[in-house]
Amino acid sequence: MGINRQYRAVVIGVSAGGLSALDKILPVLKGSFSLPVLVVQHVSPTSENYLPIHFSHRCLLEVKEAEDKELIEGGVIYFAPPNYHLLVELNRSIALSTEERVNFSRPSIDVLFETAADAYLNELVGVVLTGANSDGAAGMAKIKQFGGLAVVQSPETAEAEAMPRAAIDAVDVDYILPLKEIGCFLNTLCKIE
Repeated sequence: MGINRQYRAVVIGVSAGGLSALDKILPVLKGSFSLPVLVVQHVSPTSENYLPIHFSHRCLLEVKEAEDKELIEGGVIYFAPPNYHLLVELNRSIALSTEERVNFSRPSIDVLFETAADAYLNELVGVVLTGANSDGAAGMAKIKQFGGLAVVQSPETAEAEAMPRAAIDAVDVDYILPLKEIGCFLNTLCKIE
């Protein structure tokens, strides 16, 4: 199921219960993890973006807030800023947008997943975690349509199971994993070149 393929990027979508879930995944990624990780966590439009600060003290990888027009680099964890959609351009750079909300959300997981699928095709890993809506299901369907890998947190390990269940209902998911296993699994996908 795609384990032997070379992947180029990981996209993660998470909503309710996200901080706790990400705390069990991102710090597990090894310092040698060479793929970029792009994260959409649903946050209040007016919130300070505390996520990059929080995780920069816990992770072996560089953690930053995504910036418009920057080229995506391996071994970096990018967080969508509050109230901006995070998009991946075809040249694998970042674009930020204040276009309409998608699934009542900005940033929207679907927007990240769909644009990343266009840029990375079958070299993309999509991960849907805990959340109380269906954001991410349509984006995961596009990742699968383009030949990427679909990973979903097992709903029984999710603080809010609606989002993982929506992804499982929408897509023939490759892996449904307990939260505590996802970080180690992602490490296995990162081949040292």
